Amino acid sequence: MTTTSETSVQTVTLNNGTRMPILGFGVFQVDNAQTQSAVEAALAAGYRSIDTAAAYGNEEAVGAAITASGIPREDLFITTKLWIQDQPAEENTARAFDDSVRKLGLDYVDLYLIHQPFGDYYAQWRAMQNLNRDGRARAIGVSNFAPDQLIDLIINNEITPAVNQIETHPFRQNVEYQQLMKAEGVQIESWGPFAEGKNGLFTNEVLAAIGDAHGKSVAQVVLRWMIQREVVVIPKTVSPDRMAQNIDVFDFELSDDEMTRIAGLHTGESQFFDHADPDMVRWLSARRLG
Repeated sequence: MTTTSETSVQTVTLNNGTRMPILGFGVFQVDNAQTQSAVEAALAAGYRSIDTAAAYGNEEAVGAAITASGIPREDLFITTKLWIQDQPAEENTARAFDDSVRKLGLDYVDLYLIHQPFGDYYAQWRAMQNLNRDGRARAIGVSNFAPDQLIDLIINNEITPAVNQIETHPFRQNVEYQQLMKAEGVQIESWGPFAEGKNGLFTNEVLAAIGDAHGKSVAQVVLRWMIQREVVVIPKTVSPDRMAQNIDVFDFELSDDEMTRIAGLHTGESQFFDHADPDMVRWLSARRLG
């Protein structure tokens, strides 16, 4: 990993040479009315990587914040995601991308992800490969892909996904899956790093004790743990104070013993939902963006 001079946020290098901040700002479940002010505050706090998605319904607000910030485009790393497309999926993917960059007010995005591993994602990937070749998506990847789906996509396509964004937190650590991804040149990225506070994360005795030893919060310990594992992470908050706290994680280091203690929290269980659940597959697949 390297460190950027402007924000002191470390970066990882993706499989096509694109550099991505290891710590960014996510806007999932941020109300559209709050998104612009939240992103403006995050950019002011030093974040340069912003993660959104067509399905979040707030790409326009993210774009407005980018414009208002005055930060040079080349200093930002913007991610958005493609929702499940009807047939013809290849043509609809190109149209969906055009719609996203129009809402964002950008000419290109730094990372474009397939949001869910459902529908004709092979056709979607073919279209995304074209977007990558054209330079309109500097890197392309996937989200929520299981190991078999990821390997299948890699084997049977020309471009290997640069990123797989999956549920990753102290209770679902994905250590073995991360090793598989690394061997294939795929960067792991966490969504839900705090498990939305479920399973008592913010009051967990192990995390709290480690935080006390460093004068840091549980949230900062979790983010530092991710960073030391080389997991890209995109915490979400609308509180400027917490934004500042979340990015203040590059001035301490967890010991091997502390990393091992956190490893002991792993249960492997999702704190959200199972993408292999047939009812969830039906629900997600039935959803279409207006």
